[in-house]
Amino acid sequence: MNERLIPYQPMDLAEPAALVSAIRQRRGGQFINLDRMLLHSTPIAEGWNHFIGEIRNNLSLNPKLRELAMCGVAVLNGAEYEFFHHAPPFIQAGGTEEQVQALRLIGQANFPEECFSPIEQDTAALTFQMTRNIQVDSALMKRLQATLGNTDTVELVTVIAAYNMVSRFLIALDVNPEDHPPG
Repeated sequence: MNERLIPYQPMDLAEPAALVSAIRQRRGGQFINLDRMLLHSTPIAEGWNHFIGEIRNNLSLNPKLRELAMCGVAVLNGAEYEFFHHAPPFIQAGGTEEQVQALRLIGQANFPEECFSPIEQDTAALTFQMTRNIQVDSALMKRLQATLGNTDTVELVTVIAAYNMVSRFLIALDVNPEDHPPG
């Protein structure tokens, strides 16, 4: 892990007021460390807040599949912060603690696929292929499109792509969970 060279913005940051307010509103009133790092750049923070806000709140994709993909990306990229923030919403969306623990093994030979439904297995496979291989097996894409339809397939691919971006940002800038000391 890199030593964080860029400090977090202060928790009580007030400017730019409209952006700070929008981020706090999306987060239920407070910042998380990711926000505090993003706020070093107003254009990045504005775009991120809007784009990721849409992914988190306005997709037609099943929230359990969305969070499964986010957790899978986190594990595959070693972004514990991302996993820390997405395992609870995965459970809230219908995932189980057994599935959370199983996701820690995504991409490994002992990944317990039997803990997941067929569409969840395909979601995990897509997450792995997009994150590690970039290229995606056409048979997998055909199954996803047949099961999810065009919109939800595009949304799932976008979730995986976006959260690969998130994990890379978190790791490069050594963003840690709020209750953990800096790296």
